[in-house]
Amino acid sequence: MMLDDAERFITLNGRVLERRRFAFLFRDGPAAPVLAALDAYRNDDGGYGHALEPDGRGPGSQPVHVLSALDVLTELDAVGEHAKGICDYLASITGPDGGAPFVHPNIREHPRAPWWEVTEDGSGSLLPTAAIAGHLHRAGVTHPWLDGADSFCWQRIEHLTGTHAYEASACARFLDHVPDRPRAQAAAKRLGALVREQDLIAFAGDVREGEAHKPHVYAPSPDSVAAAWFSEAELQASLDELAAEQREDGGWPIHFLVWTPVTEFEWRPIATIGALQTLRAYRS
Repeated sequence: MMLDDAERFITLNGRVLERRRFAFLFRDGPAAPVLAALDAYRNDDGGYGHALEPDGRGPGSQPVHVLSALDVLTELDAVGEHAKGICDYLASITGPDGGAPFVHPNIREHPRAPWWEVTEDGSGSLLPTAAIAGHLHRAGVTHPWLDGADSFCWQRIEHLTGTHAYEASACARFLDHVPDRPRAQAAAKRLGALVREQDLIAFAGDVREGEAHKPHVYAPSPDSVAAAWFSEAELQASLDELAAEQREDGGWPIHFLVWTPVTEFEWRPIATIGALQTLRAYRS
């Protein structure tokens, strides 16, 4: 029933991309239509734009859109065939510190969420650099951009004295897949302690939209390094709450600011697919 209700919601509300993703992930649908739908967001520079991530409405390529593309390509086991174009694009907009910026200046003249702030110095950001690097490592990619990104991520992660929920989640994705596993485990333990010290966890029943993440967001699968940050009871309560969040229309809500109405319509199908993937990862 949960899956059928979600399918009805996505059929009524989802972009073509989310419809095709749902069919591939949960109904044994083919991969080719997902790739075709994703390709509509790709630019000639190898990056992605056109509101693939709904909060950035401009046509130009953005690192955050690249991360959204990699989320999909990872589902399809298709990162490798797209990696060179993606990494070449990232290399073209990455500064000397080795990290991709959170927002590229080409968004300035286009509608965007208020937190999509352009940094004048072009400095790198762990969000989204760390999560992008995690996807590339998971796929076994090698590229000069990734070498520089690794150095950037290690230096920043191992010297963090303060963070926020979205940055910490991105770091966890890097630590999930970077090859140096002993170093990753040590860094993950320190990061998890920092997340607790800064009260960046919204446990079951705790509503703090955007300021803190639920345990299942930090650890979307049981093999994530972030799963060790929580007790079994904390994770199970988080998953129970996630399952109970499905609305009568079949979709899941989003837990961050809606700055223009279309973003809620576009984000909720994405959140619905994410919720189903997390529940399947733990409970299938």
